[in-house]
Amino acid sequence: MSVRIVRLGSQRTAGEGLRIGTVRRPPRGVRKEDLARRDYYDTWLPELAPSAELVAQAQAADDDRAWAAFARAYRRELQAPAAAHLLELLAALSHTTSLAIGCYCEDEARCHRSILRAALTERGAAVVSD
Repeated sequence: MSVRIVRLGSQRTAGEGLRIGTVRRPPRGVRKEDLARRDYYDTWLPELAPSAELVAQAQAADDDRAWAAFARAYRRELQAPAAAHLLELLAALSHTTSLAIGCYCEDEARCHRSILRAALTERGAAVVSD
């Protein structure tokens, strides 16, 4: 049992389990009933996505310094009680069930899912490295 950090829309791996979208918005042009079939997500959890303001900041981050500023701000958002409780829940579930969380970004190193990976690991989640 574990949690995988994935790119939404990528082909699922064997045993991946429930796929959770931690994005601000559903993918454009994809009908709600097709989200799981097209390997986006089974359920949507926008509460763990960066705020709209931070999404814009991340998209504009064109160097390491700007990205680090985004990462600090997003980590502050993850400290809010609701987000912290969700992270604790996902970390606990990772020891009893398989699940995956993700975002659409191509490069995980410049995506909020890299910060989610670290936050889950810090909370003792069983995180699979691909």
